[in-house]
Amino acid sequence: MGGDNAPHAVIKGAVRAVKRNPSTAFILVGQEEVIREQLKLEGVAEGTFQIQPATQVVEMGEHPLVALRTKKDSSMRVGANLVKSGDADAFVSAGNTGALMATARFVLKMLPDIDRPAIASMMPNVDGQTLMLDLGANVDCTAEHLVQFALMGQVYCTAVLGNKKPRIGLLNIGEEDMKGNGVVKDAGEQLKLTNEFFIGSVEGTDIFLGSVDVVVCDGFVGNVSLKSTEGVAQMLSHFLRQAFSTSLFAKLGYLLAYPALRRFRSRVDHRRYNGAMLLGLNGVVVKSHGSADSFAYSHAIEVAIGLAENRVNEKIHRAVVESGSTEGETS
Repeated sequence: MGGDNAPHAVIKGAVRAVKRNPSTAFILVGQEEVIREQLKLEGVAEGTFQIQPATQVVEMGEHPLVALRTKKDSSMRVGANLVKSGDADAFVSAGNTGALMATARFVLKMLPDIDRPAIASMMPNVDGQTLMLDLGANVDCTAEHLVQFALMGQVYCTAVLGNKKPRIGLLNIGEEDMKGNGVVKDAGEQLKLTNEFFIGSVEGTDIFLGSVDVVVCDGFVGNVSLKSTEGVAQMLSHFLRQAFSTSLFAKLGYLLAYPALRRFRSRVDHRRYNGAMLLGLNGVVVKSHGSADSFAYSHAIEVAIGLAENRVNEKIHRAVVESGSTEGETS
């Protein structure tokens, strides 16, 4: 029930995902009458989805703590409970990010020996994709948190992407060791000693140049970077449309360039990278962009399926234990 385009975008996205993953069972959580009406409008066959009723809805602007305390039968809370009980392997939501984080952490708790959850997502680069975390869950981080984020990112790359030697970089204002604030410098020193895949500090440009596989930062820096990237993509799209509409010759040029432009748009289409993972929780939770359409939402579902099938949480816990990082504020 969450997101700007719920429930139709969610249901249409799930229909797309069903076609690509016929062996996966899907549960739609929310107000049953609304869901059934939308399924009829979409012409979805009876029995395609299981429906789990939830009477309440967390509004997009609602305070996370208010939602946590007063919306115990929201689709968000019920969805998290399904993961906790083992009736679902993963939960996807396009709802209020703060409420989702608070609810998921309250219901599922953290993995043992992990202090904080991190929002992680893929970003396009010239060679493929770069995993970036944290993208907004933790505004203030210690060096130890950044070290844990690096380890979680490493596990995701090896378990899901098949990259056995992911290059891990710490986002900084320069590549030199003496640059950055105290937390970043301390984290860099720790990573040198504890993570064989750490390549040092990287700059914002490295995210997109394919020179690093995992970029680690605190949630404040990560969220600003993410939103700036989305803004630049929208600006470039606007400039392209504007340039090709200035004259008849420009429009003819557009027709000639259309195949190349379509490939370019597909490569940088932010919808293909929808689905931010809440790594570190004791259960699989994926956050879809609130404005996601059905195409984007189906990609968030694909992310959740990948996390569940590859048992990423179990592998993160094992990696933390093997690294000896057993001290923290786990709650």
